[in-house]
Amino acid sequence: MAERITAADASKISGEAATSGDTAPSPEPERSGRPATAAGTAPQSGRKQRKRSDAERSFTDLHSGHKLAKRYRLEECITRLDGFSSWRAVDEKLRRAVGVHVLPADHPRSAAVLEAARSTALLADARFVQVLDADRHGDLVHVIHEWLPDAIPLSTLLQTGALEAHETYEMIRQVSAGMAAAHRAGLAHLRLTPGTVLRTGAGLFRIRGLAVDAALRGITAAHPQRTDTAAAGALLYAALTQRWPYPDGAYGLRGVAGLDRNSRDSLATPEQVRAGVHRGLSDLAMRALVNDGATAASEKPPCVTAIDLIAALDEMPRIRPPETETELVGGYQPTTYQQGTYAGGPRVPAMHGPLPLGPAAPPALPGRMGSALKWGVSALLIAALGLGSWQIADALMGSDTPASTPSPPGQPRPEAPGAEVPGQVGSGPLPVVSVRDFDPFGETGSQNPDAASYVIDGDPSTFWHTRNYFGPGFGNLKPGLGLILDLGEPQQVSSVTVDAIGSHSMQLLAADASATSAPTSFGEFSAVAEGAGASVTLTATDEVESQYLLVWLTELPRGDDGNYRGRITNVTVSN
Repeated sequence: MAERITAADASKISGEAATSGDTAPSPEPERSGRPATAAGTAPQSGRKQRKRSDAERSFTDLHSGHKLAKRYRLEECITRLDGFSSWRAVDEKLRRAVGVHVLPADHPRSAAVLEAARSTALLADARFVQVLDADRHGDLVHVIHEWLPDAIPLSTLLQTGALEAHETYEMIRQVSAGMAAAHRAGLAHLRLTPGTVLRTGAGLFRIRGLAVDAALRGITAAHPQRTDTAAAGALLYAALTQRWPYPDGAYGLRGVAGLDRNSRDSLATPEQVRAGVHRGLSDLAMRALVNDGATAASEKPPCVTAIDLIAALDEMPRIRPPETETELVGGYQPTTYQQGTYAGGPRVPAMHGPLPLGPAAPPALPGRMGSALKWGVSALLIAALGLGSWQIADALMGSDTPASTPSPPGQPRPEAPGAEVPGQVGSGPLPVVSVRDFDPFGETGSQNPDAASYVIDGDPSTFWHTRNYFGPGFGNLKPGLGLILDLGEPQQVSSVTVDAIGSHSMQLLAADASATSAPTSFGEFSAVAEGAGASVTLTATDEVESQYLLVWLTELPRGDDGNYRGRITNVTVSN
């Protein structure tokens, strides 16, 4: 098990590595008095120099399509600076996208990067982008982390404007809670910026690069917790104002004068920068930024740790999400087609409020002709009602036809429609003896096993569900999970119908007919069919004989709370 490293230890390692330089130390002159030539280094130093050249050469030769550790295929270079590069890659073993940091094994900061990554991997907190692997292979060191294709950095969100108060409240609460958990584990971020905070759903935020980003860049801090808390305050300030609380703008945001050692002016509060800012959040941002010229808007003490931020948020009245305004519709509004724009005619401006009533239409067919027409229609209606009543009475009372006629002797009696003829296999639903959940790529191998039987109880109000994930593809943690159906004995199966809550992408797989027990690995199943939707019938091209079927979910729908989860209400197997 990797030894946990504290933020101070990681900073010390990074600092020592950074000050050692990138060049090899010059050899000392030989004590025998023989002068050292320009190339007259010791043989051992020459070997070290050649090894370093090999590591650098391996690093510079990286390209799209290159495979690390015979598993991770590099796809796109995202960042290349200061002796390391970051890539989007594919884990060919688990068939999922991942992020990769790569640097030469002899890089001055490689040891610090590995220690930071391994320590971060031990922090199982869903508020952080998880580190999946960190190791050295040959001349390269790599760090593998989750890839969230649907996540949007806070810096991108702020390009369109400041965040709404409720979303800002959720962002700073989740960031503060995550950093408090990291600080308790002895870890620090030291590079918490709008680019490292990601929105993964409605009101859901995650932090990437914990400890690793700082180790890659050699960033250190004398007071790591205070540094992270001030960074959280800067995030809150930026979310409220769409401005960066330092003189020099950053992350696509304009700067604000005042928060500088040489500045004579104090930093303007978010309320002073932008109208309509929530006063409690504005005050909290200033309390977190109480350093180098920032002043709080009240006499409350500054927030110097993430726990202080959480305590201040708990004292604040909860900020509710904005209510959707309902538009009042006055009267009938003509569509654009009726207004003539479809045919190229002039657009008639829409009228607000009830439309004025036009003049009343004159009565149709006045006088004797109208009266005669009314009496004629009434007579026809009475006649139709009488005829209908007579036909109904005749149907109820007058049939003398026997219900069934006995068959003549020696002739077989015809079977009722839909009856099963002996010796033939009937088509219809097959009984499912038992159901169990199947999560071979998860940590525990199981998810909600007690609810698995709900999918065959015939009750649409009950369902089996997965855990919550931060993306439709299980947050890039696994390729899928599902349910194993046990038919009791090998059966001919033609289709499986799956009813779910929300649109799911799924596959139907079957175990070999010779299997005497439920498979324990995904590779023991063979693909039969696939589909997507809330009610899906997975039909096999040819009938399959198997006792064990696997309904395998590959993409999940998003719930009303912004989380992604799978929910299956009913499964029916047909032959």
